[in-house]
Amino acid sequence: MTLNCIIVDDSKIQRLSIVKLVENHTSLNLIAEFNSALECRDALKTYSVDLIFLDIEMPNLSGFEFLDTLSKKPQIIFITGKTEYAFKAFNYDATDYLHKPIKRERFNAAVEKAIKHHNLKLGVYDGDDDEYLIIKSDSKKHQVYFKDIKWLKALGDYVQIITDENTYTVLSTMKSLETELPNDQFLRIHKSYTVNLAKIDRFSSSKVEVGKFEIPLSRNKKKYLAEALELDKN
Repeated sequence: MTLNCIIVDDSKIQRLSIVKLVENHTSLNLIAEFNSALECRDALKTYSVDLIFLDIEMPNLSGFEFLDTLSKKPQIIFITGKTEYAFKAFNYDATDYLHKPIKRERFNAAVEKAIKHHNLKLGVYDGDDDEYLIIKSDSKKHQVYFKDIKWLKALGDYVQIITDENTYTVLSTMKSLETELPNDQFLRIHKSYTVNLAKIDRFSSSKVEVGKFEIPLSRNKKKYLAEALELDKN
C-alpha cells in the first residue's frame, strides 16, 4: 500500500527535512511540495492525494484556514513548532500532529496511522480475521484487536468498548457484540459488563479489578469466572 502525499510548509529547510523522511519511507509517494496553502489548494484540483503533511502557521492562509476551504479533505498530518495547536488540530480530524523538529520514529508512527486509516476506508484489514473486530464509532471504521480490549460496557442501545488506548462507543447490543468475541477470551460477568479474561488482575465476590478500575461482578457469575480463569491458566 502506497499513499500519494504532498508537503505544505513555508519554510524551505523544513520542507527539505520532510521530503527526506518521505522519500525514505517505502509506503509514501511524494507528488509535490508547496511553500503556501494557496498553491496547494489549486494543485488538489489536479492531483489525487491521500495524505498532506501540513504546516499550520503560514502567511496569507494558515493550515486551518486552508482546510476550511476544502469540501473533500485527504488525511492530514499537521506539522508545527507550537504545541498549543494540538487540541484544535484534532478538532479538524487530523490523523496525527507532529512537533518540529520531527524525529524519524515519530514520523514513521504517524505514517503507520495514516496507512491504517486508509486501509480501513478501503475495507482492507490487517491480520487474521479471528484477531479483531471491525466497528463503527464516531462515523469512522476502526479495527480493534481482541488482545487490546479490556472490557465492554452496555449503555442501552450502545456498547462502550474500552481498550488499552481508546474508548469506542458502538451502536449495538451487548448480546450482538458477544457473538463476535472469542468465548475463551471474554466472559459476561454482569448484565452490563463483559471482560477480557487476560486483563483481569484479581477479583472478589462482588468486583473484578482491571488495572486501577473496578468492574461489578454478579454473584451468579463468580463461579463461571473462577472456572474460566482456571482454564485460562492451563
